[in-house]
Amino acid sequence: MGTPPAISVVIPTLNEAGELPETLSRVQALPEVTEIIVVDAESSDSTCEIAREQKCAVLECEPNRGKQLRLGAEKAKGDIILLLHADTWLPENAGHAMIECLSQPLVVGGGFHKTFRDRPGYIPFSRLRLEFFCRALKSIYGDQGLFVRRETLEAVDGVPDVPLMEEFELCNKLSSQGRLALAKATVQTSSRK
Repeated sequence: MGTPPAISVVIPTLNEAGELPETLSRVQALPEVTEIIVVDAESSDSTCEIAREQKCAVLECEPNRGKQLRLGAEKAKGDIILLLHADTWLPENAGHAMIECLSQPLVVGGGFHKTFRDRPGYIPFSRLRLEFFCRALKSIYGDQGLFVRRETLEAVDGVPDVPLMEEFELCNKLSSQGRLALAKATVQTSSRK
């Protein structure tokens, strides 16, 4: 059995001092994660200080989530790149689930199931609906976490440099390379954004 793939996590931020500590704590608990890159968009709070205190690489650029993710992904060294919103909490099995998902034939990228931690039982994003979006529409929402093999991301010229909805444009490009799938893990996110 070889060495498991290394995972780089890229987190775009803008005034996320309230959410970032818990998100980073959960990411740092995953043994498969070898680097965390926070790309900040001119925060006026302590977001950058929190990221540096937690030993994250910190990059800065103007507010544009696509550009932030693109910059972070270009600097990432891992075999797998996870694009993660600052208010999305990963479960303990997230690293293993990503690796297992990408080991499926033809799968080039994926995301997680999700629940809203501040709205338990909220139906619109049920497992079946997320499966439908992933399989039929080839789409994964950004707050589900979006992971991809680094070489595949490079093959599609990286994350699209657009301010919003970059995940849908990226999913469209990735689906030309293979299949998207949902990992066997569930993230928790906030419904407030």
